[in-house]
Amino acid sequence: MGPKRTAAILHGAAIDRPDEADTIVQAETVSRMLGRLGWTSEIVAVGLDLAVLDRLRRRRPDMVFNLVEALDGDGRLAHVVPAALEHLGIPFTGSSARAIFATTDKPLSKTLLRGAGLPTPDWSASGYRRELGADCHRVIVKSVCEDASIGIDARSVVPSSRASAEIAHRSRRFGGAWFAEAFIDGREFNVGVLDGENGPEVLPIAEIRFVDYPADRPKIVDYEAKWLEGSFAFDHTPRSFEFAADDEPLLEELRRLALAAVELFGVTGYGRVDFRVDAAGRPWILEVNANPCLAPDAGFAAAAAQADLSLADIVGRIVESADRREARAAA
Repeated sequence: MGPKRTAAILHGAAIDRPDEADTIVQAETVSRMLGRLGWTSEIVAVGLDLAVLDRLRRRRPDMVFNLVEALDGDGRLAHVVPAALEHLGIPFTGSSARAIFATTDKPLSKTLLRGAGLPTPDWSASGYRRELGADCHRVIVKSVCEDASIGIDARSVVPSSRASAEIAHRSRRFGGAWFAEAFIDGREFNVGVLDGENGPEVLPIAEIRFVDYPADRPKIVDYEAKWLEGSFAFDHTPRSFEFAADDEPLLEELRRLALAAVELFGVTGYGRVDFRVDAAGRPWILEVNANPCLAPDAGFAAAAAQADLSLADIVGRIVESADRREARAAA
């Protein structure tokens, strides 16, 4: 038996926030799974000082497992680490810097989706009504670049006439850039994609159900629903993989659109595409996540489990995808 392969697991978590702490859980999980696969690994925190990456170049791990979602708490910088790894010639898992950049900037990703003929709700960086269209009556105000539902709560959905004011309010309160997206009042779906030997494969589709929501509360997966255990939203937004037979045409369309989206952005290794489906049954792509959460209790692991894939299987396939990319680059 030869020497074990070595990996450095990179993360950028440094803020005392539930979503940031979750990144540490991901890193520890990946480390355990790599151990089961015969690797040795170390967990490395990355901040704004990227000298740690140059030290990695000198140590030459066989692979970097990239879990960086932000640097110094700023999602706008998520692409910086894969860009530096590309520059330094260090092999890494997941998507390229280009794909991370394009999917992290939500208005940019929506522009690219629209240009490719893929359905995404109307949006506006300013919140001006003429940009949203006359048929847009409500909007949801979101961060341009942060994920994990940061800054999204039950008051994020407002009449389109208040879009500009709410963008300004969120920017003052949370910092950063915000935009308004036409609110699709309907069902919500997460579609995970995991690379296999023959390319990306769609995992079993999950629907987020909104159980016993009061009429005056918008049905959205906000920060409370994702992170605040014991809250109303957390306890009333279960994930379901069970569908009626007449949902199959919709599910097939979600699969088709998810694969088209990951191909458009060049997402590799793994990813997730989030959808809303309106009352007429039309699906709309909300966003493409090129580095979805790999924690044991997260949606990606749950979807993989429905396909009889363990966490070790997920990590193994992500690494194999990166190996194939390196082999193609060297050919």
